[in-house]
Amino acid sequence: MTTKPELNLGSHLVPGLAATALFVVMAATFLSASFPAPQGFAEGANITASIGYAMFNLELGDVAGESFLVAFILIAVTLDVALDGAVHLATREGEDGGRELLADGGRELKRTLFGGEE
Repeated sequence: MTTKPELNLGSHLVPGLAATALFVVMAATFLSASFPAPQGFAEGANITASIGYAMFNLELGDVAGESFLVAFILIAVTLDVALDGAVHLATREGEDGGRELLADGGRELKRTLFGGEE
């Protein structure tokens, strides 16, 4: 004999109700927002060059922009640190005190899976 499913009410419904309330608030905000008419760029403006000039805070572009030099340098330093960290994690100290890379190009995995030499 089968039984009907029962609705289990309790405090576990609170996150779902909070998510639903947040959705309603955000939907009401987005639907009631008004935006100005699009402005566009001047005829014949070189947008790509203007972005490059704005990145390095040069006033040579057709379109005015903000300086992104600090953001560019911070991203470059962050990527450099990530690359250095990856190389550091991929090395180990050998028996003679030297360092060697752990990466073998997948040769060990190939030997394990398919057996034999390359």
